[in-house]
Amino acid sequence: MIGFVNVFKPAGPTSAQIVARVRRIYGVYGRDRSIAVGHLGTLDPQAAGVLPVAVGKATRLIPLLTDQRKAYAATLVLGRSTTSQDALGETVATAEVPADWRARLEATLESFTGRITQIPPMYSAVHHEGKRLYELAREGKVVERKSRSVTIYGLSLLGIEPPAIARIRIACSEGTYVRTLCEDLGAAIGVPAHMGALVREASGPFVLSEARTLEAISDDPQSALIAPEHIIPFPTIVLDLRASSDFRAGRVVALPEGAPAQTVFVRDHSRMLVGVGEAHGAMLAPRKVFVPHE
Repeated sequence: MIGFVNVFKPAGPTSAQIVARVRRIYGVYGRDRSIAVGHLGTLDPQAAGVLPVAVGKATRLIPLLTDQRKAYAATLVLGRSTTSQDALGETVATAEVPADWRARLEATLESFTGRITQIPPMYSAVHHEGKRLYELAREGKVVERKSRSVTIYGLSLLGIEPPAIARIRIACSEGTYVRTLCEDLGAAIGVPAHMGALVREASGPFVLSEARTLEAISDDPQSALIAPEHIIPFPTIVLDLRASSDFRAGRVVALPEGAPAQTVFVRDHSRMLVGVGEAHGAMLAPRKVFVPHE
């Protein structure tokens, strides 16, 4: 079994819990309780939205996913900052919100687009000396973190809610902390702030409008499974019986025709996915090979 599933994660469960449920669904469907399953980017428990999951041999294709851009809708809550930079943390600071906060925010948004630096929050999965930062945070420890560069491709104000909540949309690179962005936006206009709700609207080629609930996936696991060619933009070539056998064995084979690209998906005469190959002149070298029943 091989493919990707665009899962809608509700607020509440962890990403690991969602993955475990997907593994059970496809373990029963494929009669393989040890089937490999992995997600393509964690969502915090309180966040909802797109959680892409690789199923079966597709877990080996995760490194080939080059489009790591993300899109989020979030609420920016002004007047209070927290230890976790979201609504679940303990209060760090409070302040009155000035009447012109919307104008200040609109004037600030442009300065946060493009390449910016962020300091990962203590409540994050970043490693520090063998431990996750959130583990240290739960012990009441605060350690120095290195800043990192991320890219904000777009940042817009969708609307406001009284008394001082802004709805914002963010298009950003992988590794961007929206919680940190919210706190930094508040600091830029002189007001403590935190992130309220968060919905991931897109993760690479996976979009919210096409995401399926766990219930829908359980009802029809096959239709929820997306072929790798629909996610990773490699063309597909088909090899005959002998060439596909050689390819599966890890041997270089002759290209049946000119290569449509340097990297291609390879299927056999029955249209089963054999692997990923790289063209070298008139020859095709195996890059990843999928052996039946491995």
